[in-house]
Amino acid sequence: MTITTIARGEIHLTFANGQEVHDGLDQAVNTLIEDAADVDCGILVTRHEPGSYTVAFDESVPFGQTREAFAA
Repeated sequence: MTITTIARGEIHLTFANGQEVHDGLDQAVNTLIEDAADVDCGILVTRHEPGSYTVAFDESVPFGQTREAFAA
């Protein structure tokens, strides 16, 4: 798993195999939750392609919720 923080409140992840995805996404969501003190929105997990995800704060998601989306 490769994690690249793109900007505050957004984490991009790339996974080499499917076994890493669940734990990696959980870790990224928990990282954002720790930074949520001054945020009033939820978290959106977006799958861009197999093995490529972004976990980010998103104003379309209500505070306290995590939602999933597919980019393509």
